[in-house]
Amino acid sequence: MDDTAELKITPLHSLHLSLGARMVPFAGYDMPVQYPAGVMKEHIQTRTSAGLFDVSHMGQVIIKAKSGKVEDAALALETLVPVDILALKEGRQRYGFFTDDNGCILDDLMITNRGDHLFVVVNASCKDADLAHMKAHLSDSCDITLIDDRALIALQGPRAEAVLAELWAGVSGMKFMDVREVPLLDVSCIVSRSGYSGEDGFEISVPADKAEFIAKALLEHPDCEPIGLGARDSLRLEAGLCLYGNDIDTTTSPIEAALEWAIQKARRAGGEREGGYPGASRILSEQANGTSRRRVGLKPEGKAPVRGHAKLFADAEGKTEIGEVTSGGFGPSVEGPVAMGYVPKEYTAAGTAIFAEVRGKYLPVSVAALPFITPTYKR
Repeated sequence: MDDTAELKITPLHSLHLSLGARMVPFAGYDMPVQYPAGVMKEHIQTRTSAGLFDVSHMGQVIIKAKSGKVEDAALALETLVPVDILALKEGRQRYGFFTDDNGCILDDLMITNRGDHLFVVVNASCKDADLAHMKAHLSDSCDITLIDDRALIALQGPRAEAVLAELWAGVSGMKFMDVREVPLLDVSCIVSRSGYSGEDGFEISVPADKAEFIAKALLEHPDCEPIGLGARDSLRLEAGLCLYGNDIDTTTSPIEAALEWAIQKARRAGGEREGGYPGASRILSEQANGTSRRRVGLKPEGKAPVRGHAKLFADAEGKTEIGEVTSGGFGPSVEGPVAMGYVPKEYTAAGTAIFAEVRGKYLPVSVAALPFITPTYKR
């Protein structure tokens, strides 16, 4: 990002400042990295109670078929993603990713069937490119609109349902990946039961001019505290969730990234709509034959965290380089360092001993199953 460019702000910017947030540049926005409680306490707050995150920097996009049929919008979007969107029922959400002609990942996203259109949430750093990508390929059959008058907040943690129930009693009827349009204090909001923490929770799209009103109402609950980007990152890392630009990008395929679970049967080899998206030949081949490398969890020994870009080696002398850490840090819930990275397939078994280079030393690391914590999604 150009450091001289003026940072954008979200509709909750003033609220962050009033709460004592430390602000940092992120994806072109001035965003809260932590509040006075600090990253460790904010992380534990989310794991044990409820935390509120501002994710308004993300891109919210409407895809509406010119025919007016959501099925036509689904089939159009399926030309850009290896995901079964046609089978996505109204009021349901699904994870997906844009692929390029090399079968690698342009961005990951959430897709919702809203009855007469698709509602898509993309990453902040990619939203301009994603919008251009969709318009370039889908405009003949669909209208694509970036929503710039709504904020997005995430309420996460085991007490998230109880907190939201104070504003809307019907929340208990929602299951993981359900999406509803509901009135929160007479404000029409789009609520999805999903998130990026490994905990039960919700993402709430709210009119920008009502965002602070709704956020303050949620924060009035004694179980809810504001949470910054620092804890958001440690939470998603413990949950084994990818960060675009770190763990997945245009050098990684979905199969290498261990995301084949997100490619449904209809889009796989032998499925009724096999392929038909950029890079399908590579992805279908890798599904059938495997890959030479794979994203895995990594558990460093001791207390020293191993950060992203650390090199991985097969030996304690650093003679045979085998991969790289893509995300790493301290996991407060597991009380130790955790990381993810890519290693050759012969090193992917849980318990495999390898080494990470940290400040000229080769620290022992064990390959670990993902996630590091047990998710608490309400199925």
